[in-house]
Amino acid sequence: MDEANNDASGLDLPANISLLGNSNPNERKPTAVVNGQVITGTDVDQRVALVVAANKGKISEEEMQRLRAQVLRNLIDETLEIQAAKAQEIEVSAAQVDETYKRVAQQNFGQSPSALDAHLESIGSSPASLKRQILGEMAWQQLLRRNVSPFVNVSSEEVNEMLARLNASRGTEEYRLGEIYMAATPTTQAQVEANMRKIIEQLRSGGSFVAYARQFSEASTAAVGGDLGFVRLETLPAELAAAAREMQPGQVIGPIANSGGYSILYLIDKKAILSADPRDATLSLKQISLNFPKGTSKADATKRLEAFTQQVQAIKGCGDAEASAAKIGADIVSNDNIRVRALPEQLQQIMLNLQIGQSTPPFGSVEEGVRVLMLCGRDDPQTGDAPSFDQVMSQLENERIDKRAQRYLRDLRNDAYIVYN
Repeated sequence: MDEANNDASGLDLPANISLLGNSNPNERKPTAVVNGQVITGTDVDQRVALVVAANKGKISEEEMQRLRAQVLRNLIDETLEIQAAKAQEIEVSAAQVDETYKRVAQQNFGQSPSALDAHLESIGSSPASLKRQILGEMAWQQLLRRNVSPFVNVSSEEVNEMLARLNASRGTEEYRLGEIYMAATPTTQAQVEANMRKIIEQLRSGGSFVAYARQFSEASTAAVGGDLGFVRLETLPAELAAAAREMQPGQVIGPIANSGGYSILYLIDKKAILSADPRDATLSLKQISLNFPKGTSKADATKRLEAFTQQVQAIKGCGDAEASAAKIGADIVSNDNIRVRALPEQLQQIMLNLQIGQSTPPFGSVEEGVRVLMLCGRDDPQTGDAPSFDQVMSQLENERIDKRAQRYLRDLRNDAYIVYN
């Protein structure tokens, strides 16, 4: 008899096993019946299409198979969440879903709802698929607010202790992180880690972090694309803090083993705690653009660019910009409320070094045109203030709600009747 594996959570498994059935469960059709509710192949196809579009279609056949399996698991969880909310007589109206869909269309896609409808249809998804995902997120959040939030307690002493640590950390850095988290048990950790490695390969190939976080992350931040907001490293699990400390903005790393599972981290930004960050300055800008006629040769474009650069340098400040732009055949657009950190990273330091009336070097291309940004005003940031007592209280509560939500969903899975087709 084989020696039992003592690391498998007390399951008394042999060290060597002989499989008597199908060793590849992913070969089954990606459909399921969850407590009597059917998840169809079309449901899976349309949700997969959202991820494929976010990755510009760059997904291998092997990755596609894994993606479909993960999407089916997500749809099962989503179904369980919606069912649990209904059992508690929590109803999310169609009007609420439509309002959120409208906001997603504007904020995430820069489109009207009707334009987003057409876009989703064109990529093989549908408005109904995205709206069902929105319904699941809203129903789950309402359920947590009713059944979990009231029972999460954070004491005043805990909040004051965190505020004291925050003030003691003044000048040190805090990090705005995105996270994709997947839970793992001793028996599933190898497969979860392999899945996470596939995800990070896609992210490093240009995949959308927000799209993957929304589809795969099991943390409550999945609904906001995995965005944790600005956090201090001492508030993170030690494994995540150690990894984030070595990261640079824009970097993605993982999978990182931590308590209960694995994480992928994306460093969106970082700044000094309770200190003025120059990149929080608000700028008044004029953008001067020059477009090239279709078919312009590289030689002609170079000549026109040299002339454009000299003409911009001759502009006598922002008051002269409109008239000068008209003389040289350039377009001009003004914006009085641009934060430095909202600009592309390559331009941020350039803008911080400009004086009023000065311009950036030209940037762009022959196809898209070239442009410069002229600085017309700058309001420097004030010294950062510590978060309020209520803000810290909310952060601590949300962290505890997230942990209980994971346990809640695990219990729903354990009690569910699921039939795979």
